[in-house]
Amino acid sequence: MRKSISSILFLSAILLSCGRTEKTGWVQPNIMETEKKNIGNLPALYPKPLTVVGAEVEGKVNWLVVGHTGIIGHDRILVSMSKQHYTNRGIRKSKKLSINLVSREMLPKADYVGSVSGESTDKSHVFDYHTGENGTPVIDASPLSMECDVVDIYETDGFDNFICTVANTYASPDVLDGDGKPDYTRLKPVLFEFPTYSYLATGEVIGKCLHLDREPGMCAKLPMTDDGIVRLSKIEVYPEYLDEYMRYATEVGEVSLRTEPGVLTMYAVGEKENPCKVTILETYASRAAYESHIASEHFQKYKQGTLHMVKSLTLSDQTPLNPTNRINNFIQQ
Repeated sequence: MRKSISSILFLSAILLSCGRTEKTGWVQPNIMETEKKNIGNLPALYPKPLTVVGAEVEGKVNWLVVGHTGIIGHDRILVSMSKQHYTNRGIRKSKKLSINLVSREMLPKADYVGSVSGESTDKSHVFDYHTGENGTPVIDASPLSMECDVVDIYETDGFDNFICTVANTYASPDVLDGDGKPDYTRLKPVLFEFPTYSYLATGEVIGKCLHLDREPGMCAKLPMTDDGIVRLSKIEVYPEYLDEYMRYATEVGEVSLRTEPGVLTMYAVGEKENPCKVTILETYASRAAYESHIASEHFQKYKQGTLHMVKSLTLSDQTPLNPTNRINNFIQQ
């Protein structure tokens, strides 16, 4: 019996020793070893679409610019508004509101209705509007508006958070695609960015969600460097080759924008009076990006395939008068 107990104790010691060795060899990763900087508990899910909320308050229409909105599931919208806002009174009473996306054209008025209170200023005439089928004021100039019913109010410190269902959605025909769905490359809503209280423009389409490998859009673009290139390529094409040339030019432009981070702009136009005279605005992030572009397979296909079609070619480098005013290409999917 003693021998058996000794054997068991010896085996246990070995197992425990192995266990300690394995644990000692395992190193917990240090989560602080990162280049990222901890900037506190900032809620950084911005930018958000800028909206103007419409509601009736004490018998009068009132407007308020709201930048804190969100989606709950696929059938609820969250509208977060400071408790001190005059508009909240009307929403709490009627349980209704409208959400109007802001276009660039209506931005000055939207900014204004966010800077004055409806308690002391009549804002009912700031926007032309009509009453929607659900009984809320809908801004005529807004490219897309939603009438909403408030189904719950979640209160947090200083805020009324209205949880809404959508009763009706109204969209201008010119911001809808062929299937009748909103096309945000046409709609181009203004975005609101909270940390710096800035208005932003929507960006380019870079691909189709869940189908990026099959339906790519534009790749992410590099910033313009000091040796970046802005160029006008002036081309005259022999008339008999114009249609064929345009197919080559369209292909190389789209492939370049989709696949080359350093190709920022490639925008071709033809003169109305003489379509054979083509001008292409090209911008490249750097000299290296340009050299990579002209060495690419798709550019060489274009270059070699169109040599006999081109009557004349002039490359004219330009200096931007306002370097901060950048043209953004996008490719419609």
